[in-house]
Amino acid sequence: MGMQTNGTNGKSWAQTYPELGTGPVPIEPCISAEYHALERERIFKQVWLNVGRVEEIPKAGDYLVKNIAAGEASVLIVRGQDGTIRAFHNMCSHRGNKVVWDGDGTCRGVFACKFHGWSYNTEGRLIFVPDEDQFFDLDKTAHGLTPVAADTWEGFIFINLAPQPRETLTEYLGELGEQLHGFPFGQYTTRYTYQTEAKVSWKVAADAFQEGYHVAFIHARSLPSYGPRENPLVHLPWVQLYRNHRRFSVDGNPTPKPTPIQTLVHKLGRSFDTMLSASTDDLPPYLNPGKVPNWSFDINVIFPNFFVDVLDGMYFTYNFWPLAVDRTLWEFRQYFPPATSVAQRFTQEYSKCLFRDALLEDLSTLEETQQALATRAKTHFLLQDNEVCIRHGHKVIEEYVGFYSGGGA
Repeated sequence: MGMQTNGTNGKSWAQTYPELGTGPVPIEPCISAEYHALERERIFKQVWLNVGRVEEIPKAGDYLVKNIAAGEASVLIVRGQDGTIRAFHNMCSHRGNKVVWDGDGTCRGVFACKFHGWSYNTEGRLIFVPDEDQFFDLDKTAHGLTPVAADTWEGFIFINLAPQPRETLTEYLGELGEQLHGFPFGQYTTRYTYQTEAKVSWKVAADAFQEGYHVAFIHARSLPSYGPRENPLVHLPWVQLYRNHRRFSVDGNPTPKPTPIQTLVHKLGRSFDTMLSASTDDLPPYLNPGKVPNWSFDINVIFPNFFVDVLDGMYFTYNFWPLAVDRTLWEFRQYFPPATSVAQRFTQEYSKCLFRDALLEDLSTLEETQQALATRAKTHFLLQDNEVCIRHGHKVIEEYVGFYSGGGA
């Protein structure tokens, strides 16, 4: 699917991407336990999933544990003594206990199972078994931790739970991965994190961040003057759809009416609500690829559940982890360069709090939406032209799941 700019040539997104259609989109995938079970098997156990960044495990022996409910797995990600990042099923070869219980830390020597003391090194090899001579023909070399495919892209750690992934991470990310090459993710090491368990389908949650239609209504308090006068309902000025992923840009208001605190922030530095490019010509190629006037930021959606939103001077991410058909673990992380002045630190704090308020506004709407969907009083979503990324997302999910093409459970 090609790169397109909308609005300047009068061509709608439905005309640009006719293969997506314009009809209603079924609600059932967001409330069906059967559909959710198929997603676990055909998506989350088969594709590449983001589980962290390299800065989280910078030294040999550093590790993190990711419990992935949708993949029915607990995964141990560790940096080995050789510097290589590896992943393993977090399961002892003896009686199946989790080897590591805490979320992150540093392995000082070996990972020792708390149940019976079986011990593994950072390369996953079984190196010690208490009372070993009481076992029958035990070959320790054959009973290390079960490996999980792991790789990195631009400092992001991905794993794939399939025993034999169908494609490499580079192949999976495709053009989107290539086009973001060079963004200084590794330089933005100041991180703020929010997470919550929300009573909502992961798809309903993700859909809320793939359109600007809601901004003027949901965020009237936190972002009262975000939409420019000529685009108050935040029509998408540029969209690019890929096989699985999607990327789009959002423009901002060049003439906002700032509050007193915003006026101070604008004088001291830059924050999310002031992120407008002075000139599209001055930006590197990985930002604003559509050369959108008054560009604010780019939203990059990596299928199935990872968002990387990039701005000129910061970036932020979302992960939407399904816990059940109507429950989602929502992780938000905001990244800045290390502050070099009090003014820069102040603007980062302001931006952090602004995001918190906006996310709380989104969250209240999402849970109410899920409750209404569960009644089945309506059977379909009615999507408008600027919700094209939502339409694409549901199409890609269904292509994997095959529920409506006779491939149900």
